Amino acid sequence: MSEYGWGMGGFGLWGGLMMVLVWGALIVLVVAIAKWLLGGRAAHTPHARSGNSAQDILDERYARGEIDREEYLQRREDLR
Repeated sequence: MSEYGWGMGGFGLWGGLMMVLVWGALIVLVVAIAKWLLGGRAAHTPHARSGNSAQDILDERYARGEIDREEYLQRREDLR
């Protein structure tokens, strides 16, 4: 086996594995911090913020054009 073989010097096998583990741990740490800073909410999911009432959701759907005026008015009456 050569001088730079299986962990006998340089990086070798163990050095390479340690590098993968360190980078993996850093990535997991960055993702965990990002989730913590965002409050555990996905940034682009609809209705991610808590406290959206049914009326708020209905208003948003109408504003986005997902439902027409008739359906909006009927559902608004149903909510009252």
